[in-house]
Amino acid sequence: MDSLSRDEVREIDRRAIEVAGVPGAVLMENAGRCAADEIEQFMAGRAARRVAVVAGAGNNGGDGHVIARHLNMRGAETVTFLVAPAGRISADARINLDILRKLGADVREVAGGGGLAEHLRRFDLIVDAVGGTGIRGALRGEPAAAVEAINAAAQSTPVVAVDIPTGLDCDTGHVDGPAVTAAMTVTFVARKKGFDAPGASAWTGEVRVVDIGVPAETLAAMSD
Repeated sequence: MDSLSRDEVREIDRRAIEVAGVPGAVLMENAGRCAADEIEQFMAGRAARRVAVVAGAGNNGGDGHVIARHLNMRGAETVTFLVAPAGRISADARINLDILRKLGADVREVAGGGGLAEHLRRFDLIVDAVGGTGIRGALRGEPAAAVEAINAAAQSTPVVAVDIPTGLDCDTGHVDGPAVTAAMTVTFVARKKGFDAPGASAWTGEVRVVDIGVPAETLAAMSD
């Protein structure tokens, strides 16, 4: 499939949910599980398996909660750092956060700071699930602080980005402020147009595309 723009990503999600009847929580579960598969491959051969998931308020953060759950079930030691106030977390992300907490996973709220960079340096891998394809322009506030903390820790700890490195523009591949520098990006359905821009690979690292269960009819309709 051709690389997708921000609007095309939104339209695929809308059609999958509203036309095909696939609940958003199901798409999120598929996305997180498939991303966890790729992360396990990335970690293959590493003796330690301590993973920090840095999660924002939106669906990208929800993908992160699913990733944390699946990695926990596979024997990894995970800590999920919430970098947005609990009241702002999206509905589908809330479902998966609640599951994660009920299973006794380690979830820590660090909105507004909390020495995140120092925490992240103690892990073997960082998962960037702060923000997704909807971000435009320079990051500010909590997302910017989270990205700066991730990048500070990335000097010694590899980062895997979920769908898109936070701060990289989906359509242009440009960076107007802080943006996550990832060793690998696990992206959903197809590459994003911004990934093909000159120099974008400095932020994406290796790009792996995974299927999240969007019906074939939905994808075919987008090509008509």
